[in-house]
Amino acid sequence: MYDIAVIGAGMAGLTCAQQLHQAGYNVLILEKSRGLGGRIATRRLHDTLADHGTCYLKPKGEVMQQFVQLLCDRHILKVWADKNSQLQTLAAEFRYVAPAGMNAIAKFLGQGLQIWRSQRVEAIALNHSHWQLSLKSAHPEATADRPSTIAAKAVVFAVPAPQALAILEPLTDLATLSHQLRSVEFNPCFSVMAGYSTQLEPKPDWQAISFADNPYLAWVGWDSSKRLEKTENYEVFVLQSSAEFARHYLEERDLQPAGCELLAKAAEYLLPWLAKPEWMQVHRWRYAFPSRPLEQTYLTAETTLPLICCGDWCGENFVEGAMHSGIAAAAAVNRQMEGRSLPGDNFLKAIAAR
Repeated sequence: MYDIAVIGAGMAGLTCAQQLHQAGYNVLILEKSRGLGGRIATRRLHDTLADHGTCYLKPKGEVMQQFVQLLCDRHILKVWADKNSQLQTLAAEFRYVAPAGMNAIAKFLGQGLQIWRSQRVEAIALNHSHWQLSLKSAHPEATADRPSTIAAKAVVFAVPAPQALAILEPLTDLATLSHQLRSVEFNPCFSVMAGYSTQLEPKPDWQAISFADNPYLAWVGWDSSKRLEKTENYEVFVLQSSAEFARHYLEERDLQPAGCELLAKAAEYLLPWLAKPEWMQVHRWRYAFPSRPLEQTYLTAETTLPLICCGDWCGENFVEGAMHSGIAAAAAVNRQMEGRSLPGDNFLKAIAAR
């Protein structure tokens, strides 16, 4: 029996779990993927790195600024600035990246936590004294020792609203919560990771280009420029599509044609050789950006045992909103349980002390 099960190891889930773990609760995180971070994602391919999710951090609030400063002090993050641009004087205007891959941020936040990876929650049921979660392993050969069900006194869903809804909707006494989850909408996005010969010319005189109101592209980044050492055999670029483009191809099984189309557009707008990479992969983000988020920082169900939902679709958008939502969700769970002293904004200090 666990005190709290947190579903999802993205920014909201890791933040929430750290708060509760540091207060002494027995917390288990269940993550359906192999890695941590959710959309703070890095892929390793062809002996290179590609940040195909969150491209950089741009802190605004005090907690996120403290977090970024801590990661900079640990040499996990650095400022990412175009060599031809004038640096802004305010730290909040900087873009911060992780030379070892953006998922290094999630690895830092996950320190000390009990996390079961490759574990998908298939169903949830409320018993008299606990929640029962039914699990399915994404990689049975690697998780053969895991049970197929676990019990917890409280559950936090820290996943996109549609994914939480798919699990919770069968529970007939959660009509209000289901209605709230159903109201949340997301924009999709495709990320194209492409590798090129290091000998190609001309090299870009930029590190990232954003496109406003373009029907194909939203962003193109020279991902290799984030790395401290040029050890790769390839120059890596990451392209992110517009929501409009992603919707058009969203249900296609083969995403290679979509990737080629995006590269062709990038070549047309930027550098001709972008159309012909030596290798390419495409990732489908079905729930990339909340287009219709909720105003509140978390959702709670009217159940006898705590059931909370949180994420970047609660309150604010992007990584900073996810962190705030995770903090608020932890406080809500704690109020319904034992009312222990939570670290609040100071939870980062305990991680740093390890």
